Amino acid sequence: MPIEYARRLTGRDRSTDTNRHLGFTLAFVAGATNAGAFLAVKQYTSHMTGIVSSLADNLVLGNVGLALSAFGGLVSFVLGAATSAVLVNYARRRRLHSEFAFPLLLEALLLLVFGFLGGWLSAIEGLFVPATVLLLCFMMGLQNAVISKLSNAEIRTTHVTGIVTDIGIELGKLFYWNRRYPVVEQQLVLANRDRLKVLGTLALSFFGGGLLGALGFKYVGYSVTIPLALALVLLAGVPAIDDLRGYLSKASTK
Repeated sequence: MPIEYARRLTGRDRSTDTNRHLGFTLAFVAGATNAGAFLAVKQYTSHMTGIVSSLADNLVLGNVGLALSAFGGLVSFVLGAATSAVLVNYARRRRLHSEFAFPLLLEALLLLVFGFLGGWLSAIEGLFVPATVLLLCFMMGLQNAVISKLSNAEIRTTHVTGIVTDIGIELGKLFYWNRRYPVVEQQLVLANRDRLKVLGTLALSFFGGGLLGALGFKYVGYSVTIPLALALVLLAGVPAIDDLRGYLSKASTK
């Protein structure tokens, strides 16, 4: 991967194109992690809609253990998002190039932990669920928060409910019949074709990642996450190295 492209993709200076390209990549990673990990932990960990619904349902049904399990996943996701916000704001206050790279590097580290120690972690309980579930929920909260912050909440990568909803809205506009009335002047209803293309690519990226992740976990196991972690390191490592060089340069002049 060209160094300059990686620098633009995860660096401090953002553009619409780099936000989208990073979004496509992270959607693929999230799809692979979520769908693949389901085969390992028997639970989807990237979207909180089902987890919150499970929490409510099981409380009503009196299934305290399952309710606590959902609560543990929810708390872990929130903590991941909060950690991402802390890292981004810490780097932003110090004008670091790795403003958005820090959370991605942490996610890469956690993916490596999951890849190497997933089987062992699955036997450890924490917050009423296996540690693997906590780890995956934390990673998804971390990733969803960073892409939300860098795109001003325009892009989501860990779930496709909002993406599919927006695709439906744009398709409704696309096929709307703009009939003109002679008396009442009406504003034309036009689809944002560029946005529709981006939304479709995000959905396909998540789906493609899901296919790869499911196949990988089925035939390879936990270690299939290692290439995903290395890809994140390649993406986010350049801004971090830039900051390290700057720090060393300042230290040498003192």
